[in-house]
Amino acid sequence: MPVFNAEKTLIECLDSILDQTLEEFELVAVNDNSTDRSVEVIRSYNDSRISIIENQQKGIVSALNLGLHSCRSDLVARMDADDVMYVDRLKKQFAVMTDDASITLCATQARKFPEEIIKAGYAEYMHWQNACLSKQDISNQIYIESPFAHPSVMFRKHRVMELGGYKEGEFPEDYELWLRLFNAGKHMMKLDEVLIDWRESDSRLSRTSSRYSDVAFELIRAEYLVKDWRLQGRKIVFWGAGRKTRQRTQYLIDRGIKPVAWIDIDNKKIGKQYNGASVFLPEWLRQQHNERPFVLNYVRNHGVRDLCRQYLDKAGYVMGQDYLDVA
Repeated sequence: MPVFNAEKTLIECLDSILDQTLEEFELVAVNDNSTDRSVEVIRSYNDSRISIIENQQKGIVSALNLGLHSCRSDLVARMDADDVMYVDRLKKQFAVMTDDASITLCATQARKFPEEIIKAGYAEYMHWQNACLSKQDISNQIYIESPFAHPSVMFRKHRVMELGGYKEGEFPEDYELWLRLFNAGKHMMKLDEVLIDWRESDSRLSRTSSRYSDVAFELIRAEYLVKDWRLQGRKIVFWGAGRKTRQRTQYLIDRGIKPVAWIDIDNKKIGKQYNGASVFLPEWLRQQHNERPFVLNYVRNHGVRDLCRQYLDKAGYVMGQDYLDVA
């Protein structure tokens, strides 16, 4: 648990950890150069299960890696100093991980709070994330967004360490790790139960750091999408030929993924060419009998994206096999 100036939320957080029904654990709290009373709050608990280490560097990635190296158990649960665990969280994740050695990462559903400040877009994201549960769900939808609430995950330390731990860079460090684990073929899943309250605030790193910007997400998606085994040797089609969509697909084009066609429903775009490929109506996809292309659906609007999926499904395209959503 990295800690940076979390004095106001630490008591609620620590109480939720120490109240766990799974009692045998160690809490490795990494003080990331706090200037408030965070360390005093932690020390006031006088619980032998808690250890405090000082991050001699600065920043979330160095704090995460320092904490990871310091954990004695191979099963490591992440937590943030402003969030709240439900009492059975560790017990239920521990049971799943010990029962199935093939699982590298087990997350849980999460509830964003305080509810009165959660905007519609984030509420929609949480609805999507909480429905993305199985290994297959994650495989099919990992390029839409980060499928896990970072403080909800439990993973096997040795498998994460073998892949290099958390990486430093101009990208979201948690999403990059999930993509790296997926690219390495690791089994990740999520419990169908809300077991953590995930705090929203304007001061969260995801709100203040450029490493969580839209561009940062687009770049890291493209870096791993171009390596995805499902695209190899397939002709690629982009669904969505609007200006903003073309800007987003450019990250993939720059990495060597050239489209053979674009799909759009705007008659004004039909017949135009972008990057040497023409724009067609969706019906074009049904006509590709000899060699079915792989469709990357870049439509972002949730309702319209669902309509695209329905069309592809009816046309015989299989999600994860013949198409993926990239949002």
